[in-house]
Amino acid sequence: MHVVDSHTGGEPTRVILDSGPDLGTGPLSERAQLLATEYEPFYRSVMLEPRGQVAMVGALLVEPVDPECVTGVIYFDSEAVLGMCGHGTIGLAVTLAHLGRIGIGRHKIETPVGVVEVLLSDPNTVTITNIESRRTSRAVQVTVDGLGTFTGDVAYGGNWFYIIDPSPIAVTVQNIRALTDAGIAIREASIAQGVGGDAGQPIDHVIFQGASPDESIHSRNFVLCPDDTYDRSPCGTGSSARLACLAADGRLQPGQEIVQESVIGSPYRLSYQTGSGGGVIPSITGQAYIMAESTLIFRENDPYRQGISLSSDI
Repeated sequence: MHVVDSHTGGEPTRVILDSGPDLGTGPLSERAQLLATEYEPFYRSVMLEPRGQVAMVGALLVEPVDPECVTGVIYFDSEAVLGMCGHGTIGLAVTLAHLGRIGIGRHKIETPVGVVEVLLSDPNTVTITNIESRRTSRAVQVTVDGLGTFTGDVAYGGNWFYIIDPSPIAVTVQNIRALTDAGIAIREASIAQGVGGDAGQPIDHVIFQGASPDESIHSRNFVLCPDDTYDRSPCGTGSSARLACLAADGRLQPGQEIVQESVIGSPYRLSYQTGSGGGVIPSITGQAYIMAESTLIFRENDPYRQGISLSSDI
């Protein structure tokens, strides 16, 4: 299996160029569901140690339905197939340019949640025009045993987010463990208490918003992902969901640009335009860098051919 690895603001993306499962030619939403239900060993084997790492997101290239798109893509981490991935799309665009498949300019990419546009400004800098994002619930309370009651917004940016702003825990690298543990507990409680999307979709990410020590930076976030690790980047779909909340509260105007940084300090430039469905059309600019081109080998006699699952193997 041939792959190209990149990182976007420190968050790794592995683009899978070949040897993926045959998912047919239907809508990408159906192919993503097929990957999630029938090919879990495949995507977990690519993401789990010893080949992968907990923070990595995979990007499986597939044929698009829309002929205007340069490719279709299905994103996943070690625990879930994702609807969309912002850092992964930035990494994918830089990877396609590295491979000579696209050049400087605008290109369309098809994802399971819709078509997104990327603007490649230089070999490392990409601006995503994401799908329309929206806040569906404001100031929803989630009670966690031993931690108390949290208040946050439920919003969609390609994945479902519970956004706590401001964070009761300082968003610093020293608090990554505490933020991770709290995020896991909050997500589990939100699912148990029926807090989720407008059609009952479960929360898959939790965001803690805090202040940056740099006054020129709008805010800093910590984003818990489905695989129980944190996003090293500011999270593209999470930033999209946050833009929807800021817009709904009148705290950010269309076209006004802010800088959002991650818990480790990597930045995205963010802005939005008003969407036709009552939400916002996010614009996310970040940078990605190629790290490796590799051939993954899956030998039948390898005891960890399908990866190391911490829940069952250790």
